Amino acid sequence: MATTAVAGMELLRRGRVDTRGLPLAGAKDVGLTEYAALTFGGWDLFEEDLEKAARNHAVLTDSQMEAVAPVLRGMRPWPAASNAKFCKNVVGTATKKTRGLREQVQAIREDLTRFKKEQGLERVVVVNLASTEKSVDLTRPEFATPEAFEKALDANDADIGPAMLYAYAAIVDGVPFANFTPSVAADVPALMELARRTGAPIAGKDGKTGQTLLKTVLAPALRDRALHVEGWYSTNILGNRDGEALNDPASKQNKLDTKGAALDSILGYKVQDHIVQIQYYRPRGDNKEAWDNIDVTGFLGQPMQIKLNFLCKDSILAAPLVVELARTLDLAKRRGEGGVIDALGCFFKAPMSPDGQPVEHAMAEQQRRLMTWLSKGRTRQAEHPPERLRG
Repeated sequence: MATTAVAGMELLRRGRVDTRGLPLAGAKDVGLTEYAALTFGGWDLFEEDLEKAARNHAVLTDSQMEAVAPVLRGMRPWPAASNAKFCKNVVGTATKKTRGLREQVQAIREDLTRFKKEQGLERVVVVNLASTEKSVDLTRPEFATPEAFEKALDANDADIGPAMLYAYAAIVDGVPFANFTPSVAADVPALMELARRTGAPIAGKDGKTGQTLLKTVLAPALRDRALHVEGWYSTNILGNRDGEALNDPASKQNKLDTKGAALDSILGYKVQDHIVQIQYYRPRGDNKEAWDNIDVTGFLGQPMQIKLNFLCKDSILAAPLVVELARTLDLAKRRGEGGVIDALGCFFKAPMSPDGQPVEHAMAEQQRRLMTWLSKGRTRQAEHPPERLRG
């Protein structure tokens, strides 16, 4: 999805596409950085330039690919922090050659500083788009406070995965951070507190793009019409690198946990037969199919069924949200807002809460909260006008 975001913004700059699919394109005079001002860079476990990556992902049309190929060809990712114990099925060769966790963090921070200087940027935002990692136990005392986390870093704690390293590297310098994956990152209690102290806006986790988006739209309607959900069967097939990562049981379980969290919260009761499945199916590539069967009972106890079949492109749904997260987190930083920005919950399957309180999952209410938050920009001017930004 990162390559699609870069290519999409380049096509938009060239007038080859319109703003269709970008949910905040119509939000005017609220202080958001313009799409044309975004500058991209990032890390990857694979050394290939973005043109080769885009051709491999096969998301762009032929004409779109040819239009942006020269730009993508000139962009190559930086070596990434990696730990195969956290993501077994995605192992590359472009990894940081460091001796410990502290050195990996320092290398990430230096990458951001260098990128900002070389590109002449005023600000940067980090969005985690890496493959899904296995989960870890967040109740461990090492994750409770920033001080305990610092000690765990120095001790090369085996439960600190790459996603946490990127989150810490950004947050410790006050850089906005979003976790678009189900991996444990800024939702570590220690890092949430650190973000509050450093003034780093954070949001996450796991981007809400397809099946869960529809679930959080439909479930409130069923609730409001008093139609009782007896069962909800959801299955997905996809064949891109994300699907390959999720073919590992530990990574898959982490994804299933975030996909399954919203339904009971919205309905107000536990759906006894809520089943969510994800299957890696290589021939699909970036094309994903999400299929839902919903069993409900209504008046007089009469049973009914609803069936949904969503044929979609994973990156086409996700890339615009990544762009909007970069713009909104940058806006939060310029407004002086740090810590969890809960108004951005509409972008995620498992939104973060600043104080551990239950989060809102219903899409309509999430959207209302986002637009209310954005509207603050119409009544006050940001201290610094938006310039060039790293997304």
